[in-house]
Amino acid sequence: MCPGRKTDDPYRLFRRLDGSHPFKDQVTGGFLDYPARRVPGTEVVYFNFALAREIGLIRARHPNRLTAGLRDAILNTFAIQIVNEYDAGHGLKLQDDELLPGTFMATRYLQLQHPGRTGKGSGDGRSIWNGCIRHRGTTWDISSGGTGVTRLCPATAESGELFETGNWNADYGCGTATLEEGFESLLMSESFHRNGIPTERTLAILRRPDGFAINVRAGKNLIRPSHFFVHHKQNNLPALRAVADLFMERQIKNGDWPDIPAGNDRYRVLGETMARTFGKMAAMFQREYIFCWLDWDGDNILADGGIIDYGSVRQFGLYHREYRFDDGPRWSTTLPEQRRKAREIVQVFAQVRDYLITGEKAPLYRFRDDPVLSLFDEAFTRTSERLLLHHAGFDAGAQELIRNAHQESFNRFDKAHRHFEQAKSARGPRKLPDGITWNAVFSVRDLLRELPGRLLDQGEPIPPEELIELAASIYASENDRKLTPHRKRMARELQDSYLELIEAAARHRGLSVPAMLTEIGERSATINVFARITGDAVTYASGSLVKHVKKLSPEALNTIVNRFAASQVQVPEKVHDSKFSRIREAGVRKLFDELLETVESLAHGH
Repeated sequence: MCPGRKTDDPYRLFRRLDGSHPFKDQVTGGFLDYPARRVPGTEVVYFNFALAREIGLIRARHPNRLTAGLRDAILNTFAIQIVNEYDAGHGLKLQDDELLPGTFMATRYLQLQHPGRTGKGSGDGRSIWNGCIRHRGTTWDISSGGTGVTRLCPATAESGELFETGNWNADYGCGTATLEEGFESLLMSESFHRNGIPTERTLAILRRPDGFAINVRAGKNLIRPSHFFVHHKQNNLPALRAVADLFMERQIKNGDWPDIPAGNDRYRVLGETMARTFGKMAAMFQREYIFCWLDWDGDNILADGGIIDYGSVRQFGLYHREYRFDDGPRWSTTLPEQRRKAREIVQVFAQVRDYLITGEKAPLYRFRDDPVLSLFDEAFTRTSERLLLHHAGFDAGAQELIRNAHQESFNRFDKAHRHFEQAKSARGPRKLPDGITWNAVFSVRDLLRELPGRLLDQGEPIPPEELIELAASIYASENDRKLTPHRKRMARELQDSYLELIEAAARHRGLSVPAMLTEIGERSATINVFARITGDAVTYASGSLVKHVKKLSPEALNTIVNRFAASQVQVPEKVHDSKFSRIREAGVRKLFDELLETVESLAHGH
C-alpha cells in the first residue's frame, strides 16, 4: 500500500519514498530492482511548492520557501543514483552505510525502437520509481529521471553491452538528464496543466555536482499502455492481468473510474474506457497542435491519456501537419497521423480485453471492427467539434446548441476553417535542427481572435483580402497570400457560416448579434492569446533559465514558473483565478519579461 501521513513531522512523508510500490508486489517480472546511493553535493534548483502541497509532501500552510528541513528532505529523498550492472561488474565497492535501505525499480514496457519489438529488454532506461503516496483520497506516483543507466536502455538492447552512468559511448545509454530537459518539461507541463490538459508534472529539479540534473516527476497513475503491451506481446497473461488490475484499481480508488467489481466486467470497461480516453486525447492533440509522437506501442503516453516524457512532446503555433522528428533510424508520426496511431492503440486494447476475459489471444486483425473502435471514433468527433467551437469563442451551452441543432452551418464553418488551417507554404518542405517540416501559412487562432472585432466594426463580413492579412503567419510569402477564386469563396464561406452560428447562439441567449459578437470576442481573446507557448519557445526559455539558474533561488524560480504558467491560461473561466501579484525583484521581473518576449516572437513556430 502507498503510505499516508501519520505523524506531526512535516517532512516525514518524503522518507516514505524509499522505492516501495505496489507494482513490485503485484507484477512479477515487470521490473528490474536496483540499490542506490546518495549523490553528495547535489543542490535543489527548483521545487514545485503547489504540487507538493497537493500530494501531501508539505503542509497546506507551508510557505513557498525552501527551509533547511525541506531542503534536507528533498536531497535525502531524490539526490540518488542507482548502482547498476556495470558498477557491480567492475568492482564498485561501497560500504553498507553508503547504500540506501530500499531498492528502486525500473519498469519494463514496450518500445518499438528496441530490436525484436517484443519488449524483452526495454523500459525505463535512465529513470527509477521513487514510490507512491496517498493523500486525501488520491494516490500519486513519483519517479526520477537522470538517476543512472539501467539495463533496459536502448543502447544495451542494440549492442548487448552494459554501460557506466555518465558515459558518452552510445546514444540513449548515458543514464543522465540535463537541466534544460527539466525546465522544458516543467514549463510545458505546467502550462498544459493550467489549461486542463492531462499530464505528469515536475515536482523538483536538482543539479548534481557534475552539472547533470535529476528531474523528479509526479502523476496520479504513471502506468503507460506499453506497460500492458510488453506482457501482451510476450503472451504473459499473469503479468498482463496484474498490470491491468493494478491500473484499474488505482483509477477506481482515485475516483477517476466508477467502482466496478473485479472480473470480466471490469475488463470490458477497460476496453471501452480506453477507446473514449484515446479518442478524446487524439482530438485534443490535433486541435491544440500537440505533437506527442504516438505509436501503437503506447510508449509516449500514459494509459489515462496524460502526457509523459516531454523529450518527444511539442506544441506548435500553427497546424504544421508535415512536421516529423528525426530520431536517427526512424521518423516520427505527424500531427494528423496521431489519430490513426491512437486508434491502433485502442485496437490493441480490444485484443487485451479479449485475452484477459477468455485466456486465449486472438489475432489482432479480428479486432479491426471491434465496437470499441466506434466508441473511439465517436469520442474523437465529439471532442474535435467541441474544441473547434471552443476556439471560436462559444461557451459550453452554445456548443451543445450548435452541435444539436445547427450541424449543417457548423460543417460549412469546419470545412472553411480547415482550408485555411491546412494550407501549406509554396516554398515546400524544409529541414529543421530536429527534423523536417512543411510550414503552415495561416494562423486560424489569430483569425478567430481578431475576426469578432472586425465584424463589429464593419457591421458586415470583411473583404477576403483583409481576412487573408488577419490570418497570414510569419511563414506566408506573397505567393501564399494570393487570392485565388477558391480562396475568395472560402473566405466568404467561413464568415457566412460563422455569422450563422453567432446568430443562432444570440437567439438562444436572447441577445443581439453585436452583443453576442462582443462576448465571443472577449472569450476568443483569452482562448487564442497570441503569446502561446510553442516547442521552439520552450527550448529558448529553458536555455535562458539555465543560464541564470546560479543567480536565482528556488523561490525565485518558483515565482517565475507560476507567473509564466498563469500567462498561458487560455480558459476564460479560469483566467481570472490565475493572476499573481507583481514580481518585485527587478532581476526576476526582467527575466520573466524576456521569457514572454521569447514566447511572442516564436508564437507561430514548432
